[in-house]
Amino acid sequence: MRFAFSLEQQALRDAVRDLLGRACPPAVVRAAWGADDDAAPALWPQLARMGVVGMTAPERWGGLGLGELELVGVLEEAGHAALPAPLLETTAVAIPLLAALPDGPVVDGVRDRWLGAAAAGRAVIAVGLAGAPFVADAARAALLLLERDGELHAVPRDAARLTAEASVDGARRLAWVDWTPSAATRVATGDVARDAAARALDRGAVAAAAELCGLGRRMIELTVDHVQVRHQFGRAIGSFQAVKHHLADAHAALELARPCVARAAYALAHDEPGTAVHASLAKAHAGDAARRAGRAALQCHGAIGYSFEHDLHLFMKRAWALAAAWGDAAWHRARIATAVLDHDAAPGAFHA
Repeated sequence: MRFAFSLEQQALRDAVRDLLGRACPPAVVRAAWGADDDAAPALWPQLARMGVVGMTAPERWGGLGLGELELVGVLEEAGHAALPAPLLETTAVAIPLLAALPDGPVVDGVRDRWLGAAAAGRAVIAVGLAGAPFVADAARAALLLLERDGELHAVPRDAARLTAEASVDGARRLAWVDWTPSAATRVATGDVARDAAARALDRGAVAAAAELCGLGRRMIELTVDHVQVRHQFGRAIGSFQAVKHHLADAHAALELARPCVARAAYALAHDEPGTAVHASLAKAHAGDAARRAGRAALQCHGAIGYSFEHDLHLFMKRAWALAAAWGDAAWHRARIATAVLDHDAAPGAFHA
């Protein structure tokens, strides 16, 4: 058995890495903190032209028809760049959620109207699951996929009332969404809606875990660069054993999380029965690893790391936000414990 990504998957990841390295430096992320809520990310059209935005959409709607194994490497690079665009919400969650719903008059109409536009980068689709108080990138979205009272609804943004909510990460916009369910927006009910929402949660958790791995890697890289040039007592602080241990522990946690994320992506792509456990394991490990990398980075940078002017905070605050989104580490560990110890019990309400 081969435990590695294919050459094609690696090539796609590397192409996205090259694009984001050129087009998404920290200055672009910093500028996104001051953009208007309805401003379209400048990088979105470039990613769409590469096929990245629509890579999970079926080919009949202009997508590439790819799955989670191709997407996971792309998302890690998006995290590494702290990409200020809704790749997680639209490409990783919303498009496959909408594409997988059973056919029906309302669903078919929504798909025909929105999937092609989303795949081409002309429309952003945001997702709000029950238990999550805020919807990320709702103000940028043209369509909102919302769960309420055991039903899924596809709600155009102009049919909802949005109230902006402050976020620790200024480039990741949150909003309260107030809307009125109707038969015209209902796309799933009962078991279909429940299963689709559970699948969306798993996709969101794995996608966030992949971005967290990229964020952790970037914070460690920033810190390694810093400790090689910062001197105390006539020596680079990177030569001090305490600094080495901080960074080695952070790196070890990250290297444990990355295969967990890849395994969860494999489970999603192959629709394995234990997908939820793999998704929770990935999210818990990746969240812990990114937080640990952030703490080590802040400790090793010293006072400059607390400065708003330093780039470190762009990646650290994105890591804080994503570690809490789509279920935090504690919630996912409770979910794993429930699956392992008591199949009949519920893990508790989902909060993000």
